Amino acid sequence: MVLPTEPEFEQAVHEITSTLAPFFAKHPEYKNALEIIQIPERVIQFRVIWDNDKGEVQVNRGYRVQFNSALGPYKGGLRLHPTVNLSILKFLGFEQTFKNALTGLNMGGGKGGADFDPKGKSDNEIRKFCYAFMAELSRHIGQDTDVPAGDIGVGGREVAYLFGAYKKIKNEFSGILTGKGATFGGSHIRPEATGYGLIYYVSNMLPATPSLKSFEKARVLISGSGNVAQYTALKLITLGATVLSLSDSNGTLLLANDKDEAGFSADDVHAIAKLKLARGSLATFVSSTSHHNDNSGSKFVWHEGKRPWTLLASVDIALPCATQNELDGQDAKALVAAGAKVVAEGSNMGCTLDAIEVFEHSRKEGGPSPTWYAPGKASNCGGVAVSGLEMAQNSARLQWSPAEVDAKLQLIMKNAYQACYETGLEYGNAEKNERVLPSLVVGANISGFIKVADAMRAQGEWW
Repeated sequence: MVLPTEPEFEQAVHEITSTLAPFFAKHPEYKNALEIIQIPERVIQFRVIWDNDKGEVQVNRGYRVQFNSALGPYKGGLRLHPTVNLSILKFLGFEQTFKNALTGLNMGGGKGGADFDPKGKSDNEIRKFCYAFMAELSRHIGQDTDVPAGDIGVGGREVAYLFGAYKKIKNEFSGILTGKGATFGGSHIRPEATGYGLIYYVSNMLPATPSLKSFEKARVLISGSGNVAQYTALKLITLGATVLSLSDSNGTLLLANDKDEAGFSADDVHAIAKLKLARGSLATFVSSTSHHNDNSGSKFVWHEGKRPWTLLASVDIALPCATQNELDGQDAKALVAAGAKVVAEGSNMGCTLDAIEVFEHSRKEGGPSPTWYAPGKASNCGGVAVSGLEMAQNSARLQWSPAEVDAKLQLIMKNAYQACYETGLEYGNAEKNERVLPSLVVGANISGFIKVADAMRAQGEWW
């Protein structure tokens, strides 16, 4: 049977399957589970008709991929972006299945969205689209069936509109979305969760990392400038790290004097957050912080059309926090040459397969300063973890304090790291050399796969 080409989804499946061989060598019966897991339980596609402020009829393609419910209700974000298609949503839903398993919470995997572009749209147009989108989506979700959240293009405003639409359609107030406002069932720490969780995961890596034991004065490259990148930067700043970059689709904002140990300040990040909320470009931030017309007095320099990975000769940590495949093989070689000790994904599948191979080669080589790579399904699971905590709070009709949620998030990220480390040590360290760090990508893939496969077998989906 010839299937349509779905490059992002095929890449995600290959990234998982290419690491399972050591496990299958000991447990060949699990190969049956892999054949089943890589096919979504249900794919829903529908049209979304709405009218713009000129009264013109518009139509978009809407989707929900309900990938796997072995561990709980389908859970995963909604993405609004012109590039949204089934390949991307299937890859995200597939990844989400294993990511959710690593949190230890009862959540299955799913993903959805539409090829609608919120950029340049008025609040009224976005509200109309959200109500039209939910008119169909509401047929397929529920607090015990499928609980979407936000993703690219879907922030607090969009979640609120979607929630309001569902409440009106169904005449019920229930926890069918996460990422809600704190006044109507949302959880504290949810906006910060992916960025904070990324840093909590990396903080567990550092004690085992040769030549880098803490964030203090660590030189960190970050890509992206949205929610994940912002809170990643803010948490790093509080821990004494030097944040060297942020970026957007147009280029990279780099610290002009990369020897400046202060790096980006919290005020800088808050100003950038305000700029991005107004849908501004980071390129304008250089002139806004300059004391001279020629920008020579700016704390930053703008690199048009470039990503941050090749721009500096000395780096300790690299954190891709923008989108999929944002760091390729050449970027990876540049980071290894620059001395990067840790690369951890804040984005979903931020590194290409070529990049992962470069990082894994560096890890296997060992030595005083190898590059240790953490895949997004583990290192960025903090966002969905707090979404799971929001679901728990909704079910109990209560709200935990920020400190309570943050403590639970730290424990979830610690447990996720330990599962990846221990499984990677068992199956992913073919060198059997105690001086070589275990493969966290092998550990994440196998430990997540085992949890999902065992639940499916117990429910009679394979035998």
